[in-house]
Amino acid sequence: MTRKDASPPPVPILIVEDDPAILELLEEELQDAGHPTLGAGSAEEAIATLSHSEVALVISDVRLPGMSGMQLLEQLRADGNPVGFIVITAFGTIDQAVEALKIGADDFLTKPLDLEGVREAVYRVLEHRRLAARFRQDAPPDHFHGIVGESETMQTLFHDAARLARSDAPILILGESGTGKELLARAIHAESPRADAPFIGVNCASIPAELMESEFFGHVKGAFTGAGDSRQGLFQAAHGGSLFLDEIGEMSPGLQAKLLRALQEKTVRPVGAEREEPVDVRIIAATHRNLEQEIEDGNFRSDLFYRLETFSLRIPPLRERNGDIDRLVAALIDKHAEAQGKTIDKVDPTALQALLSYPYPGNVRELENAIMRAVTLAEGGRLSHADLPERIRGHGAEQRRSASEAQASQALAPSAAQQGWPSLEDVEKRYIRKVLEATGGNKRRTADILGIARRTLYRRLEEEE
Repeated sequence: MTRKDASPPPVPILIVEDDPAILELLEEELQDAGHPTLGAGSAEEAIATLSHSEVALVISDVRLPGMSGMQLLEQLRADGNPVGFIVITAFGTIDQAVEALKIGADDFLTKPLDLEGVREAVYRVLEHRRLAARFRQDAPPDHFHGIVGESETMQTLFHDAARLARSDAPILILGESGTGKELLARAIHAESPRADAPFIGVNCASIPAELMESEFFGHVKGAFTGAGDSRQGLFQAAHGGSLFLDEIGEMSPGLQAKLLRALQEKTVRPVGAEREEPVDVRIIAATHRNLEQEIEDGNFRSDLFYRLETFSLRIPPLRERNGDIDRLVAALIDKHAEAQGKTIDKVDPTALQALLSYPYPGNVRELENAIMRAVTLAEGGRLSHADLPERIRGHGAEQRRSASEAQASQALAPSAAQQGWPSLEDVEKRYIRKVLEATGGNKRRTADILGIARRTLYRRLEEEE
């Protein structure tokens, strides 16, 4: 596996706005957020710019001199230009904004502009475009035998797993439920010299305690009531390959002792047999439990734990895998769309934002189930916010509601003016006005004197109007 080369410089955002003050404000806001910008005062000028410059996104006012922003969007889409497009509209023209989305806009902003909202909209659209671009890439994402992971924690895990795969030592995989422990076990087997031999997986929690010994080691004919024929166990079935013991923390202490002996002696004794049989099996165990605590509680043998724990791997929960969720979303949409014979080539920005911001307590399994549902419900090649499970939609709504409640609480707090004193905000506004007058209305100079960014100054002045 190789690391990616340094990212190329960011592609600029084209702002189409005939009001110089708003154009300057947007350019400054986006540049402060790390986005280079290009400006155009009309749709015609924008078309000329697009003819010789690559842009990542167009932000255009609807009302422009000459050709409107809607007409600009229509022409770009008619020409087959897939560039991201955000429409700026007044509150009275929301219907126009909805029409723009139907034509092919990615999002819309309403006046008066909320600068934080501008940043969020740009982030959503660029993330959506980046995600969609991955569907068109021929090269697969960074992965380890199908496990997607570009983050540093996953790259380290892949490196360690590949090294351990070359040995025959037992491996213990630790991780929360849903993190993909069996997938990693299969990947280790596929990377190992045993790849052509059987991989046998069993969930220890799913086997009744009274049947465990027979399931693992087999039995001879007549060993117990109902044993009409001899039967090989999981160890014999996995001979030459790998035996994956999922949720090993659920194994009974008695069977743990026999497992430890099988690891040490490389032999097993079927139930009812007089002699032991040699087996050549590589054990890969996994658990979501804290085995050290289980040892203290008397539920797990310390000698077996230390035998397994020597070579342990921890799969991080999804919340610790920064930068991986978007790659997983892309890979899982592709996987389930193909399985269902569908083509999904667009994800609504609101759906993408919800998928990227949800904490996923059920980890990758929960994410995959959500994607499978969404792909099943998606229509017209578009995955929408309504296609997502309610808990993921509700999480975003709860975040927005909390923000609104915080604003409402702040608004209800008694003001300094009610107590007979001017508020700090009022004093600040007066001071800004004084400095602005002293500089003859030069906003750049005023911002420098005040020690604030020009976008902050514009916002303060906008709040006074």
